Amino acid sequence: MVNLPATPADLIPFLFAVITSHTFIQIILFPGFIHVTLVTAFLTWYERKIIARIQLRIGPLYAGGPGGILQPIADGVKLIFKEVMIPYKADKPLFLAIPLALVVMAALPFAVIPFGQNWVIANLDVGLVFVFAMISLFPLMILIFAWASNSKYPFLGGLRSLFQQVAYEIPMWISALSIVMLAGSLSLVDIVNAQARIWFIIPAFLSFIVFFISVMAELERLPFDLPTAEPELVAGWFTESSGAIFMLQFLALYMKMYLMSSLVTVLFLGGWWGPAFLPQPVWFIIKTLIVATFIIIPRAVFARIRVDMLIRIGWTRLLIVALVNVFLTVLLITSGLTAILGM
Repeated sequence: MVNLPATPADLIPFLFAVITSHTFIQIILFPGFIHVTLVTAFLTWYERKIIARIQLRIGPLYAGGPGGILQPIADGVKLIFKEVMIPYKADKPLFLAIPLALVVMAALPFAVIPFGQNWVIANLDVGLVFVFAMISLFPLMILIFAWASNSKYPFLGGLRSLFQQVAYEIPMWISALSIVMLAGSLSLVDIVNAQARIWFIIPAFLSFIVFFISVMAELERLPFDLPTAEPELVAGWFTESSGAIFMLQFLALYMKMYLMSSLVTVLFLGGWWGPAFLPQPVWFIIKTLIVATFIIIPRAVFARIRVDMLIRIGWTRLLIVALVNVFLTVLLITSGLTAILGM
């Protein structure tokens, strides 16, 4: 606890105490904003390399560093210095503000993601609710940005994004309900601690399948990339984006991918638990990158599905499976099998 300065002379020691405090270091360095930004930049390079290998290409190579690892930096510098083109009669304040808001909403949930027993910025009792609340704002912000651009293609992409994410958020929430029932808590730290003996992916495998498919749709990843379908909508809600605006949106989407991969790790893969020869945060990041790999691979393998199929899968099949899964979880708990499994 840092006491507020009583006099102007105490201001410098106060600022030094704040900057060197454990909480400030966590917010800024790890597991805070700098860490999230660096991993997000790495994911952009990592995705290109994985897809290139699957398609028998080389991938990023010439931007410098081993294997073109500096390609994200080169892309960032290029986009920063490119002109931001604002469409005619666009709502300029919203057009400029929404991309920054998307980055903030993607970064805030990391405050409650536990990278280790003592590596969490804020251990909220309702941490899972907080993460879902931030995620649910994404489609609304995308639609507002698409409307602010005053262009039909972004607006159509924004509407698709809203319909898609609403259709798949409900099955995602219901599938996560079984994990809350097994752990007996909405705190992400408590959920990970409940998996000290057995990961929840084993007793709640059906919930994992529903949650993972919903995550793919939430992230607008192939085969669920209808909001940015190039043959139909040019680039969807990205169509009028350029320069730093495009960079912020791109950053927000890959931050969200890292966030959702981390959430899968927390809910189903035991979070930071692993053999003691590696630190807890290292195990957490390894598991998260494995999840991110399985999110990336379908982009190089599958084709885009039709709009009617996408909506029908979310509102009927996944929703029904998620509800059945909750019923099975209740049977699992009432039958006493959770005690046998050590949960």
